[in-house]
Amino acid sequence: MREGAHPGRFAAFPAEESSQEATWAPGPPARPPRRVGRKITTREPIIQEPEAHESAESEGFEPEATRRDAGIAESSRANRGWWDRNADEYQVEHGTFLGDDRFVWCPEGLDEVEAELLGPQEDLKDKDVLEIGAGAAQCSRWLAAQGARPVALDLSHRQLQHALRIGGSFPLVCADAGALPFADGAFDLACSAYGALPFVADPRLVLREVRRVLRPGGRFVFSVTHPVRWAFPDEPGPEGLSVSASYFDRTPYVEQDDDGRAVYVEHHRTLGDRVRDVVGAGFRLVDLVEPEWPTWNTSEWGGWSPLRGNLIPGTAIFVCERD
Repeated sequence: MREGAHPGRFAAFPAEESSQEATWAPGPPARPPRRVGRKITTREPIIQEPEAHESAESEGFEPEATRRDAGIAESSRANRGWWDRNADEYQVEHGTFLGDDRFVWCPEGLDEVEAELLGPQEDLKDKDVLEIGAGAAQCSRWLAAQGARPVALDLSHRQLQHALRIGGSFPLVCADAGALPFADGAFDLACSAYGALPFVADPRLVLREVRRVLRPGGRFVFSVTHPVRWAFPDEPGPEGLSVSASYFDRTPYVEQDDDGRAVYVEHHRTLGDRVRDVVGAGFRLVDLVEPEWPTWNTSEWGGWSPLRGNLIPGTAIFVCERD
């Protein structure tokens, strides 16, 4: 199974309450900035008993993996359910690597502290920043520590419950990345670490929405599975080193139940597709980063591993600016 992050529709709540007005405006920083380095923590992520789900997958059913078309509504519905059902397991498995208030771009472990893809750390102070596909909002927590004013958005209500569990004083918004519930020009920066873009049927909708809510000169940085990985099996060992499919086959990866209903969907775009999507949405592509696998990282994360990471790229990070 492929792993990354998420998409959604509107329901919002701040970090310490259960409801919030649908309209939101940036406010002053919640706390003074402090530098956060490579902090790693381990916490028990279960915050309450998971809600019962009707899907057979929640009853131990193993979904069928296939390649078939999946539209906007089906992809959103399937992935909202998948992330709600699997948020607890995801935080158990990856929470230590991600930490509580680190900004990690990818399984390779590239950290915004070193990368500064959003710009110099000292320039983040007083910036309004939207994080898309925030999960437990680790990146937003790091941004708040730099004096920024983040808003963490995710499709999955359960993932945002983990953001509440960890804590923070910035807004959490459960919403669809293709229909952002914010005014035009509300943010200085936007970021997404494996959030939304790999899981939506039409990434151009997300890109156009992000451009709309950014102010002129605003930067959007997002990471996704490197497109070349789609030609290889999603395995961390030697079996993941041989081409098994066409790189040019854009048919979505779908996991479905016995009735053919999608329970997880991921979409493939070639590298050229991603560039055309970015430019077509009105952004200027400033940089394309392909992180190399660092020697300190001995972890395996789905199909990411030291073995594969030393031979083929696993992540592509697009640095875009709105003129």
